[in-house]
This record gives sequence, C-alpha cells and structure tokens, in this order.
Amino acid sequence: MAYENIIFEIEENVAIIKFNRPKALNAINPALLADVRDVLEKIEADPSVKVLILTGEGEKAFVAGADISHMVNLSPLQARLFSQEGHDLMFKLETLSIPVIACVNGFALGGGTEIAMACDFIYVSENAKFGQPEINLGIMPGFGGTQRLSRVVGKAMAKELCMSGGMISAREAKDIGLVNKVFPPENLWEETMKTANVLASKGKVSMRAVKQCIDRGFDVDMRTGCYMEADAFALCMASPDGKEGMSAFLEKRKPEFKGEVS
Repeated sequence: MAYENIIFEIEENVAIIKFNRPKALNAINPALLADVRDVLEKIEADPSVKVLILTGEGEKAFVAGADISHMVNLSPLQARLFSQEGHDLMFKLETLSIPVIACVNGFALGGGTEIAMACDFIYVSENAKFGQPEINLGIMPGFGGTQRLSRVVGKAMAKELCMSGGMISAREAKDIGLVNKVFPPENLWEETMKTANVLASKGKVSMRAVKQCIDRGFDVDMRTGCYMEADAFALCMASPDGKEGMSAFLEKRKPEFKGEVS
C-alpha cells in the first residue's frame, strides 16, 4: 500500500518508516499521524519484522514539528483531539514489541523531538538539531515534550528547553543524554542499519522482555522492578528462543531464533 505522507519499506527483518512531506520539512498533520498508525499496526501483526527505524526523507529534516498551517485555526476541542491523536501514536510507538530506532538526519523540532523520544534510542547526524520551540508561538509541547523530555534529561534541562524555545546541536543533545550516538551525515544510515541488523539477529521474545522491563520498571520502586525482571527472565528461559540460544551455545553454533511464543 502506498502512503501519501510516509514511505514504508521492509529490508529483510527491518521495517523502515520515512516521513515524506519534503515541502513542509516533514511536518506533522493528522494525515501523517494516520499513515504512521496504520503502518505500526501492520508491523505489529508481522512476525518477520524484528526492528523498526524511523527517519526523514531527504537531508534537511527528520520532522520539523507540527504543521502550523493545520494548527492555526483549530478550536480548543479540535486542538485537544489533535494532541490526543499525537499522544496515542507516541504510546503506540513506545510500546511496540520490537526495538525502534530514531535515525535523525536534520531538524527534529517540536513534534520531531517528541517522536524521537518515543523511540527506544536515537542515532543522529552531526547536522541534527533538536528543540521544543512551541513557546515561541505562544503555545507549548503537545505530544509529550514536557513529560518525556524531563524523564530523559532531567527537570531543569527540560524546563530550559521548553521555556526558552531554543535549538541544540547534535553534540549538545549527546551531552545531555537525549541521543545515543552522533555520526557524520554520510555514515548515519549505514551505522543505523548496522545496529538494526544486530538487534534483528537476537531473540524476539527476549528483546520484547528487555524492552518491557526497562520501560515498565522505570517508574516503579527497585524491588518491584526486580521482581518484574525475575518473572520475565523465567518466561525467556522457558521460551523456544531461550532453549535454542542456550543449546546453540553449548553446541558451539550460531543460534536460529524464530521468535515463537510456544
């Protein structure tokens, strides 16, 4: 199926979503949200897909924010719906059972920063720019910026970024812990795919368990999180992937993980 606002591809076990509104620097509108939501449902239903990469088509932008031409005439109720649709998509992205990598190749502002933070980790080119500039328009982040940003970089830094509306460079984003790695622009995609292929080679059951334990355990006390981990560990041990991985180790061969749950 062809989409109007995104490009969707699958390379072996890696799914790729490219935001594709180049004239608007890939800005977010309801149609783009709907396209991504539809693709995420397809990915979740496809057992062969083991990793998802999000990136922007072209070299200028990952996502340069929400589409102001859409937002400017929204009523309060319409604005609430637009924000809720964004939040729903971020949660869907965040809770996807497979690893999600943001490959940021330019501007990731406003909703772009918010989408990247809903991914499991972020790889960027040296020319990437991040920020929550909504305050400059007399509004505020609406897709989770005040919440995820404070959890990632701390309250004080989140307040500075959201209150100043300023942009930060890729290196600054790395320094404050917002992004994982910074690469020269010509190496970004190759390095992102290299990591995606490494992740795709692992057991899908254990990968899901790791992601869920880290995410769900983040906001609970240490003891509860560790008990959660113990339960997930036991399930991984009993899974076909777990049996295969340990047998392969003992037999000195490469494991063949199938991601089966029974």
